Amino acid sequence: LFFTGGFGWRLQAVPDAIGGLQHLEELRLASNVLVSLPDSIGLLSNLKVLDVSSNKLRSLPDSISRCGSLVELDASCNVLAYLPTGIGYELVNLQKLWVHLNKLRSLPSSICEMRSLRLLDVHFNELRGLPSSFGKLVALESLNLSSNFSDMRDLPASFGDLVGLRELDLSNNQIHALPDCFGRLDRLERLCLDQNPLVVPPLEVVAKGVGAVREYMDKRLQAEEERRKSAVAAGSPKASSPIAWLSRSVSSLSTWVSDVAGPEKAVEEDKFLEQEL
Repeated sequence: LFFTGGFGWRLQAVPDAIGGLQHLEELRLASNVLVSLPDSIGLLSNLKVLDVSSNKLRSLPDSISRCGSLVELDASCNVLAYLPTGIGYELVNLQKLWVHLNKLRSLPSSICEMRSLRLLDVHFNELRGLPSSFGKLVALESLNLSSNFSDMRDLPASFGDLVGLRELDLSNNQIHALPDCFGRLDRLERLCLDQNPLVVPPLEVVAKGVGAVREYMDKRLQAEEERRKSAVAAGSPKASSPIAWLSRSVSSLSTWVSDVAGPEKAVEEDKFLEQEL
């Protein structure tokens, strides 16, 4: 079913009756002036393709999560500030999600449950990071996180679990360092890191291409694992004991207290903490 804007005629609203088309498999509403979608869209249990790109949507209805047959969802070029909190719990068959050119500041953690997702495009938003469990998207092959500019600074430690990733665009962000686990992305073929203040890996490594980047990060990962093994072999298990951990915590807290409360207050706090310890 097509309601694509053109020839000076644009759809301003979708009638609630759309929910009665329960055998509908494709709904294309691109290039209209829609500001919302009806909740009844959640009744389209057989819908496989939904294109609502290039509208004026401020949000997607929570009921969209009930469109469990969706394979493709294009909500790009709108003014979305957020996605429905539970969108990933029921859209388990979704393979392609386009939400670029919106105003998203975060992605809901439920998106990590989209185990069939192969393509995710969220470029040109205001993302400040990714959910910590992002690495659960093991089927993901193409990921575009570019042009989130000053907001995107870090990648989660789970990023290295995206073992199916083949294409990755991180350009035009503020990423200073890739996580060491990046070296586990063995299938990565295309990588764009332009316009980032990268220190790890160094720019001379980046210039050599994706293979050099993977190799560099893999060596860092192996070196870190060797350091851990050496620490254990040298008797550092003591460093992992509850008392040692508490001592480090006390030290860190004392430093924080010193910064906030000034030298005299810090001395008092230090004595108290030592007594308690």
